[in-house]
Amino acid sequence: MTYIFLKKVKKKYYKFSFLLAVVTICFIVVCNVIISKAAQGKTFFDSEKISKNRVGLVLGTSKKLIGGLPNPYYTFRITATVRLYNAKKIAFVLVSGDNGTRYYNEPNTIKKDLIEKGIPADRIFLDYAGFRTLDSMVRAKEVFGLDSVTVISQEFHNQRAIYLAEKKGLVAIGFNAKGISGKKGLKVQFREYFARVKVFVDLLFNTQPKFYGERIEIK
Repeated sequence: MTYIFLKKVKKKYYKFSFLLAVVTICFIVVCNVIISKAAQGKTFFDSEKISKNRVGLVLGTSKKLIGGLPNPYYTFRITATVRLYNAKKIAFVLVSGDNGTRYYNEPNTIKKDLIEKGIPADRIFLDYAGFRTLDSMVRAKEVFGLDSVTVISQEFHNQRAIYLAEKKGLVAIGFNAKGISGKKGLKVQFREYFARVKVFVDLLFNTQPKFYGERIEIK
């Protein structure tokens, strides 16, 4: 009798686990589709086809990978920013990234490399509290006073940033830096699925940036 009861419980447990897995997968897929469709026609690879915006917002990432090798995502974002500036599609650059410790400072590192590539220092503004994409987009509007912006990152990242921006009242388009294909890009693409789920969780709970601070005018 006990054996039969445990067998039924086990069977119900497996059914519940299976249904939970199916629902979870469907939710992840739906989140991804919603964000991709919302950004359709709003991201560009060609600097000649993208419309002008006064400010380009570069989303930060580390310059080096674990182990010390160059991070291609970083390198390609620098290249894309310079390309967009030289095409006169942006007049200023806002660099938003993590400044968690004195030993790790994404905005300063990116600014230095942009200056070396020919963008004048007085055309570059820094957001030291862009700890997450959500923080970067909200602060672009609330701290830096932007109504519209061109986001510069890889396409998948731009799509998420555009969706967040528009939910927060900021009009955004994206200039796509070169992406990474194959096994090297697979891990990042996999993480992106869960990052997109987090977008909806943050919107549901009205998650706010870690810091706001005083208003900074870009001029």
